[in-house]
Amino acid sequence: MKAFVVDKYKKKGALRLADMPEPALRDGDVLVEIHATAVNLLDSKVRDGEFKLILPYRPPFVLGHDIAGTVIRIGPKVRWFKVGDEVYARPRDHRVGTFAEFIAINEADVALKPKNLSMEEAASIPLVGLTAWQALVEVGRLKPGQKVFIQAGSGGVGTFAIQLAKHLGATVATTTSARNAELVKSLGADVVIDYKTQDFEKILSGYDLVINSQDNKTLEKSLGVLKPGGLVISISGPPDPEFAKELGLNLFLRLVMSLLSRGVRKKAKSLGIRYSFLFMKAQGQQLSEIASLIEAGVIRPVVDKVFPFEKTGDALAYVETGRAKGKVVITVKR
Repeated sequence: MKAFVVDKYKKKGALRLADMPEPALRDGDVLVEIHATAVNLLDSKVRDGEFKLILPYRPPFVLGHDIAGTVIRIGPKVRWFKVGDEVYARPRDHRVGTFAEFIAINEADVALKPKNLSMEEAASIPLVGLTAWQALVEVGRLKPGQKVFIQAGSGGVGTFAIQLAKHLGATVATTTSARNAELVKSLGADVVIDYKTQDFEKILSGYDLVINSQDNKTLEKSLGVLKPGGLVISISGPPDPEFAKELGLNLFLRLVMSLLSRGVRKKAKSLGIRYSFLFMKAQGQQLSEIASLIEAGVIRPVVDKVFPFEKTGDALAYVETGRAKGKVVITVKR
């Protein structure tokens, strides 16, 4: 099969189109012919080696974390899917590789594709949808009437999270550029802050929850908009001891992660608020619930550009500019 591989960890390193063996199917796996995939900043970070400590992929490896496609074979222990099913997924860590023609995925990570979406639209959802769901529903436990600040509202996670937070009954504030203000308003944002001309920490206060997706400086400023007892969930780091414990990392790596987040955890504690790092997990059941919301018209995908498979490198470069509105998608099977 054709696939785009990383030959070595390198910042802004080029992907190579290669012939790779078809993935081996485990007992609980479905083999999916990939119709479409999507690009995430996570792909750049993995390629650059930023996650080598926790995701030690051995080059050459295939990048890619989102898929929509058709099940073409199933393992003997698969119970929930059959050949011919149209599915979407974010494969679990250590088994990613969606910049390819086929992938074997554990059935627990897979869900039936929303019926009202094209393959390209469906491929745009899994990683950002699961990130938003796990931040707002699972960890944040957002309730009607609460206030949430979602940074970078026009990005992949932001466009999804705004819609989900509104569905959950929250008041939503977000940051974006002036040219994307109408987009985030159309998704349900109540308070829109132009990050180029306004300081969000001077405008927002008394918030219950912050979803941080930016740098450490923005994270520190975000602590000030929360009310006592509030929670900041960062999807961009720094990792905390709970995360290290969850991963079962050795004592040295636990210590490293504890030191990385020590400053922000200490400051949060002094303000009477909580800090949590979220690294989203593959979860097919949550994708099923997300599919129901999409089919009900509660959430719509926001796709900026669609690239052909052979232009996968260009798609990744475009995402790295930081200018994409919503998601960037790649058509694998025409």
